[in-house]
Amino acid sequence: MANEEDDPIIQEIDVFLARSLLEKLYLFQYPIRPASMTYDDVTHLSAKIKPKQQKVELEMAIDTLNPNYCRSKGEQIALNVDGTCTDETSTYSSKLMDKQTFCSSQAASNVSRYAAAIYKKGELHLTPLHGILQLRPSFTYLDKADAKHREREAVNEGGDSSQDEAEDDVKQITVRFSRPETEQARQRRVQSYEFLQKRQAEEHWVHLHYYGLKDSRSEHERQYLFSQGHGLAENTELIKSPSEYLMMLMPPSVEEENDKPMAPSNVLSMAQLRTLPLADQIKILMKNVKVMPFANLLSLLGSGTDPTAVLRCVQQVALLVQGNWVVKSDVLYPKDTSSPHSGVPAEVLCRGRDFVMWKFTQDRWVVRKEVAAVTKLCPEDVKDFLEHMSVARINKGWEFMLPYDEDFVKKHPDIVQRQQMLWMGIQAKLEKVYNLLKEHLTPKKQEAQSAHPLLVSGEQRVNMAKAKVKQNYGQLEKELQKQKAEMKSNDSSAKTDVPNIRIKEEPVSVEEPMDTSAHEGLNNGLVNGLHPAQGSMDPVNGHLPGGCMDRVTQELKAFVSSTFKKQFVLTLSELKRLFNLHLASLPPGHTLFSGISDKMLQDMVLDTGCKQILVPFPPQTAASPDELKVYALWEAGDTYDQHRQVLLELFSKNYRVRRNVIQNQLSQECGEDLNKQEVDRVLKDCCVSYGGMWYLKGTVQS
Repeated sequence: MANEEDDPIIQEIDVFLARSLLEKLYLFQYPIRPASMTYDDVTHLSAKIKPKQQKVELEMAIDTLNPNYCRSKGEQIALNVDGTCTDETSTYSSKLMDKQTFCSSQAASNVSRYAAAIYKKGELHLTPLHGILQLRPSFTYLDKADAKHREREAVNEGGDSSQDEAEDDVKQITVRFSRPETEQARQRRVQSYEFLQKRQAEEHWVHLHYYGLKDSRSEHERQYLFSQGHGLAENTELIKSPSEYLMMLMPPSVEEENDKPMAPSNVLSMAQLRTLPLADQIKILMKNVKVMPFANLLSLLGSGTDPTAVLRCVQQVALLVQGNWVVKSDVLYPKDTSSPHSGVPAEVLCRGRDFVMWKFTQDRWVVRKEVAAVTKLCPEDVKDFLEHMSVARINKGWEFMLPYDEDFVKKHPDIVQRQQMLWMGIQAKLEKVYNLLKEHLTPKKQEAQSAHPLLVSGEQRVNMAKAKVKQNYGQLEKELQKQKAEMKSNDSSAKTDVPNIRIKEEPVSVEEPMDTSAHEGLNNGLVNGLHPAQGSMDPVNGHLPGGCMDRVTQELKAFVSSTFKKQFVLTLSELKRLFNLHLASLPPGHTLFSGISDKMLQDMVLDTGCKQILVPFPPQTAASPDELKVYALWEAGDTYDQHRQVLLELFSKNYRVRRNVIQNQLSQECGEDLNKQEVDRVLKDCCVSYGGMWYLKGTVQS
């Protein structure tokens, strides 16, 4: 009582609740505009609203006469958005960016606690707010400018369509039959972003008329902020006891419990997560992370969590694989669900994923093809299984994601033994379902993993090739000495002066050998196409005999000639690739295995009537030197030789050309109007189309 006497009431103010603008009053905020710079004096051109969504759009004029306004930029933006033609659909009819659009977003979902107040003559009048909206500039005109730009590009490239390009765009499609939609699938669809966007687009705009701040209509509407009747009958909400009134002003916070997600899937709030029971926390964490060491799980659950309770809960939602916990399949694929890729029911998916997990209990590596062959599931489902718990390694397979957790295995042998018994039961089920063979049941030895090809750098390959050549050269020299000794003993009566014959020691390769390291798998252990143990070399001096050299030239010429008659245009890199494929198809001991250098190959190309096309590649090109060398067959002996020569001359001036330029040049040089089929034939022989432009084969820059 003493405190109340020390704090006397100075003034009492009557509070009235105004209802005239109930569910019509909005508060507009402009968060990127300072309070001192209002839009009160700015001309408002139009206004519209979607009442259900509480979405508002305002169009305001821009002062184009202001000295801070850049007129050239405004004209450029208007040109980009509307183009050169002006019609009713134009955004800027004055060919100048003279207006901007403001689009609203909700600042608060629940505004029941907020009201607009006006004080007059000792009375406070409150009107509840229906919404609080924040308005920011909209940049949808930039999207329209991008659409115009794409339309113009499509028009310019309209002449570049041909039957060949249409065939390139043909893609294989997979036909799937939709299943009846379950209740869970319907709920996911209703909550999806696409569905919400569609719902929002279905509501029509309601166009409004804007009145300025000082307009007479605005003054009239402001009067509705005052309570129209001061009688108690119209303000029954205020006839409450103090405690009830306080409860109305500050109701208990119920919305947080309603808005709190039951099981967050993509983004986890640790504060919300720790309000859930321990079992739910572990289930949500394992469902999102999928593979986790026990130490990491404890750290995420926070300090003070009992490890024994965590162990008891984690065994209900996860299985132990290589000392780490992997979420169970039935947690990821609940009952009555199906695969988003193939529509396979959850039971089949769980068996397939259990097979992958079981394979990782046997070995650190799993081969995707083997899993697909056993489970008979589509590649997308198998890939999802593997990505849950492993990482793809090139030329090796899929390796388990985490290292073996020895600490957990040593600290909890009872848990490990219990998990092993569980895996034995799972293995027995898998054997019955998949009819597993012994090769699937026995883990691969560690040595088998080392048999996979290793990735080595280009420099390492060169060094390995040099070492192999030196080794083979030493073996050849030893064999030569052995042959000389045999010739001495067998031909002593012929008085052949074999001891006086000297071996001409030369470098291993006078010319730079062709780089075949990228195609080692095709050569079957060959060094530049040469069999180390073959006797194609002269056994006396190591040189090719004259007749053999002629055969090599003839074979090489036949290969180059036939290849260019099929391809017409080739880069040196592509020619070398085709040559290595040709070598791989030849029987051992063929004359072409004698070793063909880059220089020999290029000389033969020029000798067969081909010409090098000096294509002006851009300075920033990432092409290799072999890809920069482009060769073309100049005369094939058919009626299209002249057309191809005109085309090749064009590409000596520019590395990419539009179709209409090619067609015009062909008409001028050849003196005749070619039809579409003839132009397509010439382009197909020498070029490829990409992005509306034509390139010589092999010159498209990635």
